Amino acid sequence: MHANRERGCLLPICRYIIRCSKSGTLFFENCLRMKKELLRPDYLFEISWEVCNKVGGIYTVVSTKARTLSDVEGLNAIYIGPDLWKEKENPLFTEDKRLWSAWRKSACNDKMTVRCGYWEIPGRPKVVLVDYTGYMEDKDAIYGELWNDFGVDSLHGYGDYDDSMIFGYAVGKAIESFCNANVKKGSNVVVQAHEWQSGNAALYVKKHLPYVGTIFTTHATSTGRSIASNGKPLYDYFEGYNGDQMAAELNVQSKQSVEKTTALNVDCFTTVSEITARECEQLLERKCDVILENGFEKDFVPVGRDFTAKRKKAREARIRVAQALTGDKISDDAIIIGIGGRMEMRNKGIDMFLESMARLNACEELERDVIAFIDVPAWSDVAREDLLKRLKSDKASWDTPLPNPYLTHNLNNFYDDAIACSIRNLCIDNRSGKNRVKVIYVPCYLKGNDGIFNMDYYDVLIGNDLSVYPSYYEPWGYTPLESAAFHIPTITTNLAGFGLWVNSVLGREGKLADGVEVISRGDSNYFDSAEVITKTICIFAKLSEKEVSDCRKKVAKLAEKALWKHFIKNYYAAYDFALSAAKERI
Repeated sequence: MHANRERGCLLPICRYIIRCSKSGTLFFENCLRMKKELLRPDYLFEISWEVCNKVGGIYTVVSTKARTLSDVEGLNAIYIGPDLWKEKENPLFTEDKRLWSAWRKSACNDKMTVRCGYWEIPGRPKVVLVDYTGYMEDKDAIYGELWNDFGVDSLHGYGDYDDSMIFGYAVGKAIESFCNANVKKGSNVVVQAHEWQSGNAALYVKKHLPYVGTIFTTHATSTGRSIASNGKPLYDYFEGYNGDQMAAELNVQSKQSVEKTTALNVDCFTTVSEITARECEQLLERKCDVILENGFEKDFVPVGRDFTAKRKKAREARIRVAQALTGDKISDDAIIIGIGGRMEMRNKGIDMFLESMARLNACEELERDVIAFIDVPAWSDVAREDLLKRLKSDKASWDTPLPNPYLTHNLNNFYDDAIACSIRNLCIDNRSGKNRVKVIYVPCYLKGNDGIFNMDYYDVLIGNDLSVYPSYYEPWGYTPLESAAFHIPTITTNLAGFGLWVNSVLGREGKLADGVEVISRGDSNYFDSAEVITKTICIFAKLSEKEVSDCRKKVAKLAEKALWKHFIKNYYAAYDFALSAAKERI
């Protein structure tokens, strides 16, 4: 515990408890015994590059949590993101020029403009979008100030570094201006910055607004992700890694610098899982104060007859596409297996998924057809015309495979695409009618306009019988959680935050009968893990209808425990942590 943060006997005890707790539960129990009321913010500024900008998992975190926070009495939650659309219409944002109109006019200048409005998600939270590009011409001076104030090394920045850092600087100035214009003296104010892209905002606030409590949430460390993405063994030699040294070797030292500096300077440092907390301590050299697990709201999951109807429609669409591509008759009781997410072959375990499908295809124990769908956006072109033509024709004419009968859309880099190459190399390209396992690669975003399914991702996901996410590097893992929410039995690993959370809930390693099988994966057991997945699928294929039904009920019940109404208490703990430090400082 940092000596300069102690302030009497009560709060230091609570802080120690929260650092040692996996979920923050002990923190609340002990505070209750000590009759300590948690400090709550009057204003919460939550900053992310993904506010009104649907890119990845952080969008899901912030957007789904917003509805829960909107119900908190007395909380003014304001979400801040980059104004990337500018004059173009953003379907996720509705501008309201009446909202904070006086402040908006004063905040806008030749360097920065802000737009105020509402995020078009459940709860319609208030949003400020910042156009930061005017400050780009001042970046050298900004970086110089960062170096002098905090020692942030920006000399090796490239790619998205400048945009992210200048965005953070502009956001910091916007928050400073807003607080000066709208926040009463003595109000409790918290700023939460997500990922290194927002780190500069937290540093700016720490310097210029000392009464504001600051939280930094890293969803994955830049250096840890780089180690994993570059094929290095992250886990076998984990305790020997030095974050700064590895960042220099992998050319991410500027990202490491701002990430580490932000972690060391904010009032409350958080991450999303125990496995990433361990990574932060090793590579960023600060223990996390609170674990903020990623929850969800189940309003996107249909119920009753609607659920049944959507599942039937999705299964029929999946099977129809597979038959049209391969020219093979696929039985109605075929097992539909899916994997989805970003195009990260190793980190997301797509390579292991394909290895398992190749083994399954050669498995004599498999007695049912399997269709394995890879819903991973890539550098895709339009939907295949020959597939579209066949889908519009009579099934009787589908007696031969199409060229490349595993691909639903044309690829701009067909011979370089990692997934397509692996499918061909593993000889699971659906060319032989004797193969029971069909692998179908859907390399586009499923937004309802892909040309083949013309359905949203969730409306396709619901048709899966089993999902497999054998992640190597996965700080949390929304894809397996979403699968569980749709009552789909799921296979994941103990290298995913979600997998570790499942094990902690069950008090043991998750098994298929629990709805989530958590396989043990490391740096040295790649083929053993692939074989476990293959055997688990064979076991699933032999389950009776009742056993499958029980499995689906259990996985849905497990997903219920990950709703925001259960996880939000950890955010309240983080707010208290940050506000307590701010009050001590002033």
